[in-house]
Amino acid sequence: MGIRPVNEAHRSHTPHSTPFTHAIHSKKLLVPYCLSNLVSFKKAAFTLAEVLITLTIIGIVAAMTIPTLIADQQNKALQAQLKKAYSEINQALKLYQAENGIPLTSNNIGIKELKENIMPYFKVAIDCGFGINEEDACVKNYDNGEGTSSDDYKTLTGNEIDLYKFDDGQFVLNDGTLILIENGAPPTDLRPIYISCDVNGLANKPNRLGKDLFMFQINDKGILLPMGAEGTDYYDENDAWCSSSSTENLNGAGCTYKALYDKDYFKNLPK
Repeated sequence: MGIRPVNEAHRSHTPHSTPFTHAIHSKKLLVPYCLSNLVSFKKAAFTLAEVLITLTIIGIVAAMTIPTLIADQQNKALQAQLKKAYSEINQALKLYQAENGIPLTSNNIGIKELKENIMPYFKVAIDCGFGINEEDACVKNYDNGEGTSSDDYKTLTGNEIDLYKFDDGQFVLNDGTLILIENGAPPTDLRPIYISCDVNGLANKPNRLGKDLFMFQINDKGILLPMGAEGTDYYDENDAWCSSSSTENLNGAGCTYKALYDKDYFKNLPK
């Protein structure tokens, strides 16, 4: 009796090569592979302690950098507001001269006359009177003992300020800028007149001379000069009127020129 040959069709469906056994074999290989990658994933994940440390570092860096960024933006805003105020005051003086044929100077204007002559050339929101011995003034300055003078403003270094340079006319512009005038002397070429401006308004800090309160001087030709420029009353080659250490009651008066033209001025202001 001869040996029965194996049927080829039968051989192809032996347990070793059926689709079912092939799938089982594949899964046996896949499971260890997945488990291996799961272990690798667990090893790569951060622990809670690592996450907390990272967040702490981010917080420290933010605490160190964000205040600096905010201060830089505030300083840029103050410088832009100062340039705008300078332009508007200049424009008002030019309009007065064009309409009247002569410039406004300390030679041709009487005591406390600057305000009434220049105010029509501004867009005014509030008229604060003059400032001296007036209850309704924006910045009150009493020399008669009948009231308390304003203490809103300080010098560059935070000391008491001389309000007599700001009490001969006061008004607030539509954008909030506060204009303050010194025009209390008789007509003379020896006593130029001053126009000062709080570029972000009385209600907003820091309210310091040389930081957001800036002084200008009108010379005997009617030209508006930033205080601290050569030829102004508070110019000093050693910056005595724009000092980080001076206790003078008008320290900061001579800072306007630098605030306009020194690109690093606001970065170096005293705290």
